[in-house]
Amino acid sequence: MNSIPSRFSLFLLLSLSLAAGNVRAADQEDRIQGLLDQMTLDDKISMVSGEDPWMTHPIPSLGIPGIKVADGPHGVRNGGKGSCFPTGIGMAATWNPDLVQRIGVALAEETRGKGFDILLGPCVNICRTPLNGRNFEAFGEDPYLASRIAVGYVKGVQSRGIGTSTKHLACNNQERDRFTVDVKVDERVLREIYLPAFEAAVKEADTWTVMTAHNKLNGLYCSANDFLVNKILKGEWGFRGFTVSDWGGVHDTVGAANGGQDLEMPGPGVQFDVKLKNAVESGTVSSNTLDDKVRRILRVASLLGKLDTPSAAPAGAGDTPAHRAVARDAAR
Repeated sequence: MNSIPSRFSLFLLLSLSLAAGNVRAADQEDRIQGLLDQMTLDDKISMVSGEDPWMTHPIPSLGIPGIKVADGPHGVRNGGKGSCFPTGIGMAATWNPDLVQRIGVALAEETRGKGFDILLGPCVNICRTPLNGRNFEAFGEDPYLASRIAVGYVKGVQSRGIGTSTKHLACNNQERDRFTVDVKVDERVLREIYLPAFEAAVKEADTWTVMTAHNKLNGLYCSANDFLVNKILKGEWGFRGFTVSDWGGVHDTVGAANGGQDLEMPGPGVQFDVKLKNAVESGTVSSNTLDDKVRRILRVASLLGKLDTPSAAPAGAGDTPAHRAVARDAAR
């Protein structure tokens, strides 16, 4: 009999917690909509491409700062000296998602310590040929192992209020001709081998951004691939963050805008600039499509605490003894 009140209490606490979370999420969305309602078309266009190679456009009049990204994935490459952790393939060789989550925490602290908001990693592309020059960045050839390591990495980084950019969606499995190669993959192979790590990073770890790949997938560039980005990533998986292009990976305006690309990098924009404004004004890209991109970027800005007071963010730290210790643990 004593167990009945305790179970009811747990149920009540869980219900209240979920309700509070829903209220916070609703408040966040209302706030984002309020900002959207105040934006001009030019404001919105400015937000979907970078101001420079590493930062999005701020809108000071609305209190919206830029989002700064740093290259990764096994260290924070921008902003001077930092700790170097084992490469992706080394992280996967630990077979230890909890240890990789500790690495993620350290990476987040170093990202913040250098003044950045998002770390461009993890790389979860499957190793399919020994001749791929970037195999070292990824988590090996097994989709399940890559999924588990990716979840640990993303959870670790984002637990400190720094965003991840899980990359490169999808089938970026060779360096040769990677800017133009058309990768032919049937849907079963795509879902069973190439996508599980991305799916886990979205569904289990809520990665805040996903980077689209340079290459084509079944005839369409990944930055303009409606099936890959709109249907699977945003539709089936419920991805709530924004997609960022690999640097220089947006090749046209209308196809990429309608295909699910949200942010063109690096800045200044080439496709998501006046060309996109003209496309919206002509109706070849709907205003709702543009609003969705801006909403996603604002949502991530909110998750990062960029729309709040700076004092709310945890402190950062770089190349500390604790970070070196976790790097040694992983290396061992």
